[in-house]
Amino acid sequence: MNQVVRRGPIAAFFVGLWDVMNFTRRLILNFLFFGLLFLCLALFLLAVGRGNGVKPLLERTTLVIAPEGKLVEQYSSDPATRALAKAFGDKNAEEIQLRDLVRAIDAAKDDKNIERVLLRVDQLQPSGYASMREVAAALARLRASGKQIVSFGENLQQAQYLLAAQANEVYIDPMGSMMLEGLGRYRQYYRQGLQDKLGVDVHLFRVGEFKSAAEPYILDAASKESKEADLFWMNDIWQRYLADIAKARKLTPEQLASGIDTLPEGIAAAGGDLAKFALQQKLVDGLKTQEEVETLLTERGVADEDSDNGFRSVSLAGYLAQVDARHLKIADERPQVAVVVAAGEITDGEQPPGSIGGKSTSALLREARDDDDVKAVVLRVDSPGGGVYPSEEIRREVAALKAAGKPVVVSMGDLAASGGYWISMNADRIYADPSTITGSIGIFGLIPNITRTLDKAGVHTDGVGTTRFAGAFDISRPLDPAVGRVIQSVIDKGYADFTGKVAAARKKPVEEIDAIARGRVWSGAQAKERGLVDELGGFDAAVVDAAARAKLGKPDAYRVRYIEKANSPFPQFLGSFAGSRLGAAWLHDSSFARALLLKTMPETAAQLHFVEDSINNRNGAPVKALVYCFCGL
Repeated sequence: MNQVVRRGPIAAFFVGLWDVMNFTRRLILNFLFFGLLFLCLALFLLAVGRGNGVKPLLERTTLVIAPEGKLVEQYSSDPATRALAKAFGDKNAEEIQLRDLVRAIDAAKDDKNIERVLLRVDQLQPSGYASMREVAAALARLRASGKQIVSFGENLQQAQYLLAAQANEVYIDPMGSMMLEGLGRYRQYYRQGLQDKLGVDVHLFRVGEFKSAAEPYILDAASKESKEADLFWMNDIWQRYLADIAKARKLTPEQLASGIDTLPEGIAAAGGDLAKFALQQKLVDGLKTQEEVETLLTERGVADEDSDNGFRSVSLAGYLAQVDARHLKIADERPQVAVVVAAGEITDGEQPPGSIGGKSTSALLREARDDDDVKAVVLRVDSPGGGVYPSEEIRREVAALKAAGKPVVVSMGDLAASGGYWISMNADRIYADPSTITGSIGIFGLIPNITRTLDKAGVHTDGVGTTRFAGAFDISRPLDPAVGRVIQSVIDKGYADFTGKVAAARKKPVEEIDAIARGRVWSGAQAKERGLVDELGGFDAAVVDAAARAKLGKPDAYRVRYIEKANSPFPQFLGSFAGSRLGAAWLHDSSFARALLLKTMPETAAQLHFVEDSINNRNGAPVKALVYCFCGL
């Protein structure tokens, strides 16, 4: 039986007062919570309403193409992360997709309301010459259509200049710079530091004298084979670059090469003025400040006092919204050419966009195979390779697509080497830009040993095992030569698998493939000469080929759809809000909002070096073979 406790009048008064205060506190907090919730909702709805209300494009508009960030095949982060990074002014996190840049340029070519283009590429971070040539080709098509392109930059890098050169008029700031210097590939070599200074012995197992990816760990300088192979493909890409620039600027490759050879004398004659030197070399048409260029475009176009630059214009992002709004359809029942992007390093399991996972990329290809609306697939590859097993997982899915009766065409981007070639080789047709970097058909394994390092610190490893090979792969114990033979046998088998699969896919003898393999890197043009690539061409050519193989008819009879991992609702919600003007301004100015939202963003640790990561993550395998190429520019 419960005993009823009776309170005195004083106690009852204070208890009642406490209850009133507690109720008032909860009421005020609830008002604050719901008030903040309603405010955020109102801001979001207003932002979305403004963001989705695409203003009609007026006639005689200048399209301002000023991409910032890294040029990529596929975004490496979700919409919320990108929008928040932009709102907070994080320039290092900005990215522009190659496909978006090209489709905006191509759309402007046929858009009657776009009168001209202002091109600013000095904030664009190029990824390679193949992708830059695709953008340059789109700009050349735009110029050929009769649309005027005016390029302006403050300090133009060599790769950026490939795009700027496509303009009718090229201007740089009088205090700016522009200089051609050539292609170079230099790496640091760690043998002395690792072995002599730190006592770390690195054991390299490989097949292919040109497979130089891990040479920095065992040598003090590049091997003769590495220099020979690198210079061969780099010279091919460089001569093509000079030819592209010469064509756009109505010069000759010899003139451009002469200007580089006499660089010290030429710059000295220009008084050390790099902008003046670029003008003398006919690389630019004039020296103007940003204000002078904007005044020029205002005079040629339509003045607009409300515009930041003084003339009627639309930004790249604004124009892409226009293009998307025009093509927005509730349902499109046309047959599809699906595009799966394989960009980044090839690693095991599930990986986010911007990298390739054996499981995640295979799942995208399997989705294309299971979708009855998908009639053909283009696999867009931009990868230096990675692990053997995940590469094989993806190759099997390509083979399964073909077995299901769906043609697969590979379009190589800047880099499709080693594992990047492994996942490409079984396609019905392989397309590459002449300046693509590919090949590197070779395999290696890397085992560091820190016995001497521990000795220096007075630390020693000892113990027992039930067999001579128990604990044999422990890097704190000396590497048994017999274990080295085991590892080399695994590497030899991996190379035989690689060359054998290439031979079967390319319908050539293994001996013929071995002669052009050995880990050697080729340009796209050189790879075609050796039968590793079928056709020279860009992404669009690959799409047309895939559609033709599936007998889909003319381009308007089918649609191109990218198959990518869908974003969850919350990142989409946050991205829409942060990407709007109102949301961006609120986030940028509110330190409270910044701190609050940063806590909701996933934490990203610094990426480990690929080889170090592979050594530390063998997934239980004593030996992990790699098909990787350190061959980017």
